[in-house]
Amino acid sequence: MEDKTHLVDEITGHRRMRRNRKADWTRRLVQENRLTVDDLIWPIFVIPGNGIIEPIPAMPGVNRMTVDKAVEAAKEAADLGIPALATFPNIEMELRDETGSNSLEKNNLINLASAAIKKAVPNIGVITDVALDPFTSHGHDGILRGNEIVNDETVEQVARAAVYQADAGADIIAPSEMMDGRIGAIRHALDAAGHQSVGIMSYATKFSSAFYGPYREAISTGGLLKGDKKTYYIDPANGTEAVRDAALDVEEGADMLMVKPGLPYLDICWRLKEAFGLPTFAYQVSGEYSMIKAATANGWIDGERVMLETLLAFKRAGCDGILTYFAVEVARQLAKR
Repeated sequence: MEDKTHLVDEITGHRRMRRNRKADWTRRLVQENRLTVDDLIWPIFVIPGNGIIEPIPAMPGVNRMTVDKAVEAAKEAADLGIPALATFPNIEMELRDETGSNSLEKNNLINLASAAIKKAVPNIGVITDVALDPFTSHGHDGILRGNEIVNDETVEQVARAAVYQADAGADIIAPSEMMDGRIGAIRHALDAAGHQSVGIMSYATKFSSAFYGPYREAISTGGLLKGDKKTYYIDPANGTEAVRDAALDVEEGADMLMVKPGLPYLDICWRLKEAFGLPTFAYQVSGEYSMIKAATANGWIDGERVMLETLLAFKRAGCDGILTYFAVEVARQLAKR
């Protein structure tokens, strides 16, 4: 029999990687990661009023909506199979003050939204944030005293706010203000109020990033911010510090971990999943979303493919799910397959 061995066979030792890529069916058989609707959490923005859907210019396709419209959005999400929503309020400017006191109003906007959504769509998860930036007149995530964001007083307030949010129907509290000790304080407060079943998704590693701009427009804090958030968010240069921060949250009782922003920090997603084994999530933030939308609008990229590729990257990096403004768009695409 004629020997058809090729030089390439000798070079590779008869190992050819392309054998598993030769056809659609083989590629499907060996695919390591898959994106499904179960991986999606949809962040939405809530505003006062009734019957209003308000486009956000910096985030094409994303809207602020009143509670009644948020309920409709929750029904749509549930029908598509999206497991959970993450809600963020844009309250009236006259209700914002130095301490973010409106966060402690039992019937504030975020809590009204939670109650309405859970009543109308009880099978969808509601995730709420207790950071104070939507409630403060200075745009910071905590209480400002002089030139300092005070840690301990902020922790006391967000723990109280977490109880009110749980009372209103929040299933998971996701504290993003990055104060030291907040996870343990929130856990104790929830348990003391009888909310042992309410989980905590810690923004375990929230970086002082340039990717948050469109979000700040969405909740109307961009023009309010005095200074920056570098004294409480993590330096983008610091990976080991981020892991240490997450380790403290794990010790304090976090049920889930989150990395924010997403794509620039895939290494952190992987490190947290490997180190702790907890359910790990990434927040594909507003800047990431808006860049894809802008490049798509200019015809520079295939927006649908890039959207799906970025989300798959989170799965490859060890994430169990992704908070993304693309959630509904992706869910529709997946439903067609």
